[in-house]
Amino acid sequence: MRLPPTEHTERPWRVHEITPDFALEDVWALPTPGGPDDFERLLARFSEPRPGEPFLLSSPPARFLMALRWKLGALFGWDKDKASLGKRVPTLRDRLPADLLAGPRGPETEDGPFSSVFRTHDEWAAELANATVHGVLHLGWVPDGTGGYRGQMAVLVKPNGPLGAAYMRLIKPFRYLWVYPDLLRSIGRGWDADSQQRADTAGPGSPR
Repeated sequence: MRLPPTEHTERPWRVHEITPDFALEDVWALPTPGGPDDFERLLARFSEPRPGEPFLLSSPPARFLMALRWKLGALFGWDKDKASLGKRVPTLRDRLPADLLAGPRGPETEDGPFSSVFRTHDEWAAELANATVHGVLHLGWVPDGTGGYRGQMAVLVKPNGPLGAAYMRLIKPFRYLWVYPDLLRSIGRGWDADSQQRADTAGPGSPR
């Protein structure tokens, strides 16, 4: 479910300290019901692919769009090394206050473009950069209003000039029509499967 921007901006996330020049693009509630200590489980699902269990994009339209994006990137040089973190833009780790810099960095995705910036007990930030944008993926673990907890995802972007602004406008309808809905369904399916596996392993009468 898409959330209003205030669900991100009004929470005391540490990511606000290092992204004042980034625009908040989207905020989403993730279908990941859990308890107060399940944030590590959410991070594992983002960073550890499961064989035979597609987690990110699984529908043909969404996969086609991503494949098209990488082909266009190769054609126009959007993803060349000179446009990456540390080359076109400095990493956001250079902006971290001392306590976050000394703390855990967080998981690295094994099959994705993001690089971890920092993590705390209830939030994780990762970044990417190419010729079009410098982007931040932010995950948080928040109360769901019913006594439980759930994940929350925000996307922040800093477009690279007119090219980046045009690129973000161009992809916006495709993100809402196919990419985000497929991503949320995949997250939910994976979370439910993991919850069922944990329940089966615990056995009848065991705490879950």
